[in-house]
Amino acid sequence: MKTVAVIGGGITGMSALHYLQKCATEENREIQLILFEKDAQLGGKMTTVERDGYLMEVGADSIVARHSSVQPFIDELQMQDDVVYNATGVSYILRDQKLHAIPVESVFGIPMNLNALAESTLISEVGKKALEQDLLKQEVPFTLESSVGDFLTYYLGDEIVQKQIAPVLSGVYSGDLFSLTIGATLPHLLTYKKEFGSIMKGFEANKEFYERNAAKKFISFKNGLISLFNRIEATLENARIEKETSVTAIEKVENGYRIETDRHEAIIVDEVILTTPHQVAQKVLADEALNQAFESLQTGSIITVYLAYDLPNTVLPADGTGFIVSSGNDVDCNACTWTSKKWQHTSKNEKLLIRMFYKKNNPKFEQFSKMSNDELVEIAKNDCRKGLGITEEPSFVEISKWMDLMPIYNLQHKQAIQQLEQIMNEKYPKLHLAGSSYYGVGIGLCIQNGKEIAEKIIKG
Repeated sequence: MKTVAVIGGGITGMSALHYLQKCATEENREIQLILFEKDAQLGGKMTTVERDGYLMEVGADSIVARHSSVQPFIDELQMQDDVVYNATGVSYILRDQKLHAIPVESVFGIPMNLNALAESTLISEVGKKALEQDLLKQEVPFTLESSVGDFLTYYLGDEIVQKQIAPVLSGVYSGDLFSLTIGATLPHLLTYKKEFGSIMKGFEANKEFYERNAAKKFISFKNGLISLFNRIEATLENARIEKETSVTAIEKVENGYRIETDRHEAIIVDEVILTTPHQVAQKVLADEALNQAFESLQTGSIITVYLAYDLPNTVLPADGTGFIVSSGNDVDCNACTWTSKKWQHTSKNEKLLIRMFYKKNNPKFEQFSKMSNDELVEIAKNDCRKGLGITEEPSFVEISKWMDLMPIYNLQHKQAIQQLEQIMNEKYPKLHLAGSSYYGVGIGLCIQNGKEIAEKIIKG
């Protein structure tokens, strides 16, 4: 009987366990599964906190609905009745102390057509005219490994990129647009340019797809994202789950891999799926041959602050769900989500719940990272006052810090992954690196990654 160990109980690791069990059953294979998770709770960066009638996701707040791996996964777990979708509404960009609505017919701030461009209150007439280059420039001197910032500026102009697109995309991918590749962010834009001669024409041709997905872009669950992990754990019949157990070393041996932990005697397994952040993988493998590639992978950090107010949701714009901060503002946050408006299930009493984001690309982040929680609360309260006009004291706050745990796919990412894969295939067969450090930061991509590795193990 084959024994497979999964290291890390986040979404990639739990997806891998689910599909290992599913595929083994379908292929009539006997398999023994074991998971090691350092925390007392499964979920990794998908963590739910309940307090005083509020539901807070202190890591990722939702799942992008349109990824092809997501709905089958939910169906297989029979969680359809637990699904909730985000409330539709306008997202804003805060610039020069004013909220500017991001046009509805835009994707990550990129206008899908001329109507969306005309609706923008952020872009000057000169800036809007610059988008004619999208139609005039037919050459495509870019590849998937090119900078997405360079690509968008070349065809759409500097103004719209800096004022409308960069605040949105940098917020999503936690990095500088000019250091992120097209392939790691919006690869379909390159396809649109090549097939239709225009980014906007490509969007127009696929308008039905975007309209169909616009109303229900994001998924969560009635009792929070943690319920997804509770459900997976409940359905695992052949898996041993070891929580509060850190893997300290993994060693290649004749019959597989020897895994050492801080709680139990070492065990020998046939295959390993290592889904931890790459810094942890580097430490437990302790192989100098891998260090250069591991150290080429970049990460970001984020601090978030929830503020709960004894105020009705109606104190904020009726059609809004939050804002992203552009330049020229007297606030310190990168973004603000009006959580209780965007996700109605998060506030049982329909009271106001706001989440502030402070990211590593923030000029003041180093200062924030050294502050006490009380100091961070004052920063967040001040941002609520300046950005939203809320002067009341919050009834409580919830602070979370994810330091150097947010993968950033820079221009060197693909090369580093290729180097890692080559060494791993040569020195560590049947030890699989997996997760957001390597193969996609979105939850849908992590589910897909776990599934693909599980299928490979069962059929291999």
